[in-house]
Amino acid sequence: MTDKTLRTLAVDIGGSGVKVMVLDEKGNPLTERDRVKTPKPPKPEPILDAIASLASKQTFDRVSVGFPGVVKEGVTYTAVNLDPDWHEFDLATALSQRLEKPVRAVNDADMQGLGAVSSQGVEAVITLGTGFGFGLFLRGQLVPNVEMGHHRFRKGETYEEQLGRAALDKIGKKRWNNRLKRAIASLEHLLNYDTLYIGGGETKHIDFELPANVKIVPNVSGLLGGIALWKD
Repeated sequence: MTDKTLRTLAVDIGGSGVKVMVLDEKGNPLTERDRVKTPKPPKPEPILDAIASLASKQTFDRVSVGFPGVVKEGVTYTAVNLDPDWHEFDLATALSQRLEKPVRAVNDADMQGLGAVSSQGVEAVITLGTGFGFGLFLRGQLVPNVEMGHHRFRKGETYEEQLGRAALDKIGKKRWNNRLKRAIASLEHLLNYDTLYIGGGETKHIDFELPANVKIVPNVSGLLGGIALWKD
């Protein structure tokens, strides 16, 4: 019998906020979610400083990070809604050195999906926030770095250009919801998924009845998925 549970600090880096929460070995929250606004400009060092500040209030043994872009082996390659300095930035190593704990990093929509999927058949996840995140799973196994957000959707624009926060602010909720309906239909025809999960801060603006195989998941899923990164 161990004297304490292995504690994981789950970190979600977003275009508008940086969030953390401590989880036990089963993925249950041990703390409330803590949040600060994403630093401006959103370059690596200020964001690492923000994470370190949030982490200083917590006790943990390891760290899981969700990042809004392509992540390979802990290195970030794209960060459309952050800063070009993230290109080929070794996030996992830099944060591990800063916090003196082991760190694993993954795309934020992938981490959200890890906290939401049922491991049944083909499951997809989209996140509606500053940008448009996407994750794909087969029987619970992640297909990493499928960047659907930057794929052409309609009228020569990508899913992110049509459905990101800037588009919502520009065209209003009614037209944005109509676009989202089309996006859901397009993704179902493309992927033939069994279930689609929708997360992110802009889900609060969805005003139509979703298909039976589409579910809204809470933002906390983006942190709860952090425990899955350590299941080898």
